[in-house]
Amino acid sequence: MAKIKFGTDGWRAIIAKDYTVDNVARVAQGTGDWLNANFDNPTCVIGHDCRYAGEMFAETTAKVLTAAGVKVYLAKGAVSTPMVSLGNVKLSASLGVVITASHNPPSYNGFKLKGHFGGPLLPKEVQEVEDLIPDSATIDLDVIKMEDFVAQGRVEYVDLEQMYIDHVEANFDMKLIRESSMNFAFDAMYGSGQDVMRRLLPDITFLHCEHNPGFDDQAPEPIHRNLLEFSELLKVSEGDLDCGLAVDGDADRIGLYNSKGEFIDSHHIILLLINYLSKEKKMTGKVVNAFSVSPKIKKMCDAYGIDYEVTKIGFKYIAGYMVSEDVLVGGEESGGIAIKGHIPERDGIWMGLVIWEYMVKSGKSLDDLIAEVYNVVGAFKFERIDLHLEEADKLRIMESCKNDEYSQFGSYKVERIEKVDGFKFYFANDEWVMIRPSGTEPVLRTYAESETTEGAFKILKEVHETING
Repeated sequence: MAKIKFGTDGWRAIIAKDYTVDNVARVAQGTGDWLNANFDNPTCVIGHDCRYAGEMFAETTAKVLTAAGVKVYLAKGAVSTPMVSLGNVKLSASLGVVITASHNPPSYNGFKLKGHFGGPLLPKEVQEVEDLIPDSATIDLDVIKMEDFVAQGRVEYVDLEQMYIDHVEANFDMKLIRESSMNFAFDAMYGSGQDVMRRLLPDITFLHCEHNPGFDDQAPEPIHRNLLEFSELLKVSEGDLDCGLAVDGDADRIGLYNSKGEFIDSHHIILLLINYLSKEKKMTGKVVNAFSVSPKIKKMCDAYGIDYEVTKIGFKYIAGYMVSEDVLVGGEESGGIAIKGHIPERDGIWMGLVIWEYMVKSGKSLDDLIAEVYNVVGAFKFERIDLHLEEADKLRIMESCKNDEYSQFGSYKVERIEKVDGFKFYFANDEWVMIRPSGTEPVLRTYAESETTEGAFKILKEVHETING
């Protein structure tokens, strides 16, 4: 059998090709062995998102873990990744497993591991689990009956969605948001955030909040090119909708729109969160961001006297800081953001509610709040293009980056390079580009920042022409 490896955020594979019942059982078996080696009387929370056969794969995992002596708390119905992570904390579980491929295309599914602290299992432990995955599953799933485990109390069904709703109601003034004169919209991208938002805010405008495990044949990643219908919904509202929130397939990543249907990227969201939590709510703690995040965030931290750290890409690295240090905001370029006072986990819905609370309490539009941010760090635009390349071309480009062969991209002269995780090339006038291979997909990611959208795309165009040579 092929070696199973965990990427930036769990194991991902194509359903019925490599993502099979047998392979899920293998991963579950390694997970069970790790739990028994590290915990007395281990327990595990298991949930799945809206993808094809999610319930079957979650039950497969539950069967294998329970047979290994692990007490299982199993979610009934689709849940978000943050619900499983929160469930870990509320139930004092040893581990959480989410059957999800997050933002990947509908043909994929995956297996995420969540630590007892309520965030991604840390890299060292993930590697330990991976090393324990057997070459083949040794358990006969056909002879195991879930109803027997339930009757014995070894599998317990839990309502993680209600648990999450109770946690939201305890931490937000939801009455204030519900009764505000501001109008909001939500796009679940057919993912597992749909039901919880209907229950929390039943009177807002909803899009793609129906059962559709194929996600309308689109990757449920909350980036602008995947959210054009949502953008248009806000545009045609002519200001009647003040802000739009979108989340990915397992609701841990955020996408945001202003009243004009313009996409607000993660860099701006992180800046808004720092402004609100530090300046308005007087909260303290350092800011920890992935390498791909804009240097503008360090500029704000410097202005406010906030300590700042950069990590490798993968929220598990940010989570490592959040469980051991006082962290106010931790964030990634890809829409994964966490804040102090919640769990050390990306949570698109939670971040969206914080932004809406900020708007409602201040009485200001999203554009007005962004203008306040620009007063501190200056205006900027960020763009990302993923290049689908042959593996040989991808390796050639990365080798050239490693060997410092790129001193200029067209008209852009490289002034300095950072190599924390990928390659960040800085130019004059606070412009930069970053090149990095994806940890979960066969693509090369390119990111650029400039004062204008046109400037960012110009950088990407000249960089692509150079590296494709």
